[in-house]
Amino acid sequence: MLNGERLKNERVLQNLTQEDMANKLGITRQAYGNYETGKRDVDSQTLVKLSNILDVSVDYLLDLSEKKRRDYKNNSDGFKMDFHDWNKEELQLAKIVVDGLRKIRIVK
Repeated sequence: MLNGERLKNERVLQNLTQEDMANKLGITRQAYGNYETGKRDVDSQTLVKLSNILDVSVDYLLDLSEKKRRDYKNNSDGFKMDFHDWNKEELQLAKIVVDGLRKIRIVK
């Protein structure tokens, strides 16, 4: 079950209101408030959205771990990547930047 206290603490740390969170989730402020008070449990999709919005692990929100941050996949160079919540335009821009950096490295 969702730890409402952790949810609230993370929201406050990021200077977000219940209304802000409700808008990001596409629900009413009252429905969101019920998550924090424990009157309502979250479905799996909403849990993942909360994790993404607050940049904390699902396990942390469920009180299964003390580790707040999600583990990111590392490539062989240790570069941290977490692109699952990027929109199409952000991914295209990132590709352009990476392609440009690759060209610079080839020229030098």
